[in-house]
Amino acid sequence: MNIINVENITKSYTGRKLFSKASFYVQENEKIGIIGINGTGKSTLLKIVAGDEEPDEGTVTTANHIVINYLPQNPEFDPDETALEHVMSRVVTSQLDEDMRWSIESDAKSLLMKLDITDMAQKTGELSGGQRKRLALATVVLKPCDVLILDEPTNHLDYEMVEWLEDYLRRFRGAIIMITHDRYFLDSVCNRIVEVDKGQTYSYDTNYSGFLELKAAREESERASERKRQSILRKEIEWMQRGARARSTKQKAHIQRYEALRDQKGPQTDARVELSSVSSRMGRTTIELHDISKAYGDIVCVKNFTYIFLKNDRIGFVGKNGCGKSTLMKIIAGFIEPDSGEVEIGQTIKIGYFGQEVDIEPELRVIDYVKEAAEFVRTADGLVSASAMLERFLFPPEQQYSPVGKLSGGEKRRLYLLRVLMSAPNVLILDEPTNDLDVETLAILEDYLDGYDGIVITVSHDRYFLDRIAKRIFAFEGVGKIVQYEGGYTDYMNKRPQPASGKTVSENASSTGASASGAQGNTASDGTDSKEARKKKSMETWGHEKKLKFTYKEQKEYETIEADIEKLENRLSEIDDEMVKNATNFGKLNELTKEKEDLEGQLMEKMERWEYLEDLAQKIANLT
Repeated sequence: MNIINVENITKSYTGRKLFSKASFYVQENEKIGIIGINGTGKSTLLKIVAGDEEPDEGTVTTANHIVINYLPQNPEFDPDETALEHVMSRVVTSQLDEDMRWSIESDAKSLLMKLDITDMAQKTGELSGGQRKRLALATVVLKPCDVLILDEPTNHLDYEMVEWLEDYLRRFRGAIIMITHDRYFLDSVCNRIVEVDKGQTYSYDTNYSGFLELKAAREESERASERKRQSILRKEIEWMQRGARARSTKQKAHIQRYEALRDQKGPQTDARVELSSVSSRMGRTTIELHDISKAYGDIVCVKNFTYIFLKNDRIGFVGKNGCGKSTLMKIIAGFIEPDSGEVEIGQTIKIGYFGQEVDIEPELRVIDYVKEAAEFVRTADGLVSASAMLERFLFPPEQQYSPVGKLSGGEKRRLYLLRVLMSAPNVLILDEPTNDLDVETLAILEDYLDGYDGIVITVSHDRYFLDRIAKRIFAFEGVGKIVQYEGGYTDYMNKRPQPASGKTVSENASSTGASASGAQGNTASDGTDSKEARKKKSMETWGHEKKLKFTYKEQKEYETIEADIEKLENRLSEIDDEMVKNATNFGKLNELTKEKEDLEGQLMEKMERWEYLEDLAQKIANLT
């Protein structure tokens, strides 16, 4: 059942038409990811759905009694409110009794602690941008609703918070509409992807990985149709040119078909950011850190960290918010001095620093901002001007002379990246580079970094980005302690010490990357007590083990369950096709939607049952 319908909307912003007769819908319990190039109107679409903005044309219809909670990209705060007051004033209503207020306050404190906001009496005006975003996230999560609208919810969250939010949204009983750059997050949470492109929306009933496949198929189909159109058009042109004296006698309908074919527009190719390799020559000495330590009062950020960066190193730093990652990046970049230790920078080293905050004078023209770094830059294609580089970064000539203040948040981020690259660095320090960049630009940046002739040092909570880029991970573990792991983010997660009984397993704190200490007693190699080991020991103590076997009913079910699952999946596929054919028949569409929901529930039950039977079969096989 549709609970929100956005029909034929048109919207212009700062002189640009974002939407032209675009439509969008939300069904009960759907989890939708909105994607598209920065500046195409993703955030504007969320504001329209949330009711914060009105379309220039078109209608937005919301079902009765639907409650919407909206997390904007840049939340607003009363600077005199404390963190806890901000949450409570927006979650608690006057109708609640004292016991309910106390319960909500307890939940709010617990969630704020989880989101690393420990001083709840601190004024919101004193919080950092990341803390304010997390505070706003706590507010929308705590307040009951039917629809959650989230604009970049994973920004400023460390990987543990991202995993918590991912799990929360998967379990959320309601509809979700969100914009995020985190591709693992989109894959895990979303069951529909909506692409905003050239003023229109395109819907794909799948997660992000499936979207990539379906979009490629759609584009290939469009290209095939265009090739066929061009082939027919050539024949029609020959027919039209066959004898001028016969023109007046040609079939009128045939001429009309030719003109319609001639005037038909072919598929438009998406403009893509073009990154050409830009760097300076690097000498023998790179960057060497010797026993670096840094603290702010009692807060120790880095303690006795030593590392010599190698040519073409690809290093990722991970850790909880506030542990000191950005501080270390600023020490390497020379923005702040360590309390002790030495930073040695080679004479040929040229550092490009891409920080978290984009602070650009809003009245400054786009081209002037880039020219402050360089008028020209030498790339693999030769000497390229600032204006030409802006075009490669999807800033057309008419936009280059407009003020930066007219750009969207993502466009400012992309412009900032160009400014850094225009200085031709041979060491790139990227502090949370994935914040506010669209997924397509991120993919192109990742391809660029593959061929970049220099050192890349990045701080990121984007798991996909770290898996794609990093060859070595440094994790902040404990007070100022940094531990080295070889490989990307997934390798780090598989190797890192796991908590046992609420405590962290001791590990080698050497910054040269010694692995975690070995298991002791009945502790598994990952640092946790082995469940199987405990079970085995218990059985040995009792001197017998219960014999495992299928019941007759389970055996028959195990033999047929895969065929049952296949039938359900085939019918769901048929329903998807029927829904496309009946897109304008709302009666039939509702009927198909109900059948689909029922079948999806049956499929979920069958899959859970299959997992149980398969696990039981494996255990039986191991005993025989």
